[in-house]
Amino acid sequence: MDRDELVKVAQAMVVSGKGILAADESSGTIKKRFDTINVETTQDSRRDYREMLFRTTEALKNNISGVILFDETLRQKAKDGTPLAKIIADAGALPGIKVDKGTKPLPFCPGELITDGLDGLGDRLAEYRRLGARFAKWRALLDIGQGIPTDTAIDTNSHALARYAALCQVNGLVPIVEPEVLMDGAHDIDTCYNVTLRVLKTVFTDLYHQRVMLEGMVLKPNMVISGKKCPNRASVEEVAEKTIKVLRACVPAAVTGIAFLSGGQSDGEATAHLDAMNRLGPHPWSVAFSYGRALQHEPLNIWSGKAENVAAAQRAFAHRAKMNGLATQGRWKTDLEKAA
Repeated sequence: MDRDELVKVAQAMVVSGKGILAADESSGTIKKRFDTINVETTQDSRRDYREMLFRTTEALKNNISGVILFDETLRQKAKDGTPLAKIIADAGALPGIKVDKGTKPLPFCPGELITDGLDGLGDRLAEYRRLGARFAKWRALLDIGQGIPTDTAIDTNSHALARYAALCQVNGLVPIVEPEVLMDGAHDIDTCYNVTLRVLKTVFTDLYHQRVMLEGMVLKPNMVISGKKCPNRASVEEVAEKTIKVLRACVPAAVTGIAFLSGGQSDGEATAHLDAMNRLGPHPWSVAFSYGRALQHEPLNIWSGKAENVAAAQRAFAHRAKMNGLATQGRWKTDLEKAA
């Protein structure tokens, strides 16, 4: 493990003005996305869509620091034979890789999940490093409901996240540690705050026990936000204030940066919340983004599987990336959306 290299990569992932594109949808998830635009999901269609995003040089050069890939994508080549990971690197961004294998039911905990994929992970990480990946991602899912999340679910998922992070660093990859408290449900923002507090306290205790170097990792948490079905949803300002409050209570200053997930927020919401948080700075760590749908929603709809729509879809992607880049500096304004 080269400690200096891990720190350098982690810093590059959350540098001011940039954030991470999550393009690591599994084959099942991207099929659902393609179904909404009536495009058949095949190896070629998945490659064409992702190549379109990765060749948006303006976005990757100016506002995207790294791209999280699915296993298939890291191994794929563009139409002209160039590996997709090389296209990303040539544009100035870092290729990364999703390494968890999805979720399965957690024994004796109805309605709760555990993330799978630790078996053989060390060997897979070494291979991904050879294929060009410089960082990895592992997502743990925790739902809010009647009596959940339980301590069992929090402890089990947190321990797996910490073991994954240690294996990443040993193999020369920066771990993105993603404990996601879901925003499904009707819970209010205070409930989300309390659950997020429990989760992050546990995660950082486990990271300490697994001897993970905090300067060589990136945290990818949920924002503290009302549930989608909550009748009185919190304002942008309250989301920002309570999210920063919980991070200051839980996240050591040694952590290089925080790259938020969007978690089902709309494009505009995710940008507004990120901007409001950075206006409350300075913070001990960089506050950036690691968005999937909040960066891809509009470009996907514009593209719709048609070659003649590629340029327009790339413009939409570059715009969304730029808006979130400005939000990492507290410089986003709604007027910029209207002008575009």
